[in-house]
Amino acid sequence: MPASQPPIALLLMAMGGPDCLENVEPYLMDVRGGRPTSSELVEEIRTRYRMTGGRSPVLGITREVAAALEGRLNDSGDRQYRCYVGLRHWHPFIKEAYAELLKDCPERIVGLCMAPQYSSLSIGAYVKKVEDARAALADETPISFVTSWHRHPLLIAAIADNIQRTLDRFPRDVRGQVPVLMTAHSLPERVVAMKDPYPEEVRGTAQAVIAQLGGQPTRFAYQSQGRSGETWLGPSVEETVEALAHEGHRHVLVAPIGFLCDHVETLYDIDIELTQLARAKGMQLERIPMLNASAPLIDILTSVVEAHESSLVH
Repeated sequence: MPASQPPIALLLMAMGGPDCLENVEPYLMDVRGGRPTSSELVEEIRTRYRMTGGRSPVLGITREVAAALEGRLNDSGDRQYRCYVGLRHWHPFIKEAYAELLKDCPERIVGLCMAPQYSSLSIGAYVKKVEDARAALADETPISFVTSWHRHPLLIAAIADNIQRTLDRFPRDVRGQVPVLMTAHSLPERVVAMKDPYPEEVRGTAQAVIAQLGGQPTRFAYQSQGRSGETWLGPSVEETVEALAHEGHRHVLVAPIGFLCDHVETLYDIDIELTQLARAKGMQLERIPMLNASAPLIDILTSVVEAHESSLVH
């Protein structure tokens, strides 16, 4: 590759989270668009982070992914890629990462969110942050976005493999009957009236995984509903676990198919809160590992980026 050839900038974006307990309140203020958060809720959320390591692991994981993905892309092609990490609600903010990548004078930019399913309230919000950064910096570098890869074969295979491996934690004689509860982050129910594709896409991911599981029983539910006062998509994981217990199930495997890496929604909402609920119902609850910065995720993202690049050429 000629030394003068400018790189392709790959901007990896994630929600982010507080990097210490002291920053929980300013983080929540950013999430809430500048509206203050009650002291009670701040302390509740701070307690969740205190119980799960004292900070969000998202930035560290995403940086590890970026480094591995950059190396893989540069090994597999004749173009140079440089990967950057920008967070939607904490440092380094997307606008900060965008300003940083411009210093390398890229030929073009590819935006990729660490979420496989599209919603205007999630992926669309990331795109808006990038557009705001471009406007503020008066930048006109060509840019494109990967908006959805919810049924990518490598993603489905990786989730199904993690499910099969985690089923080994249950007694051998019941493994074939353990319900697999697939989850995705809930959104306000108004997305249905908006004809937002998110509900269809998360169920599409679930259906593709189910097709790989043979006759294993499965359920689907939404988790981590917000405190906005409006109705959120359901059924919730809590009511689904209670329904399974009522049906006589004593085991459940949770598979968060809407998430790629660990954060408070897996480490607290499932591993602590939902596990306590299941235990109170006399149930053994296990969760599949997130892909985090594993080799399968690097394989997936490499394929996603290469397919995107191919679509730009043709």
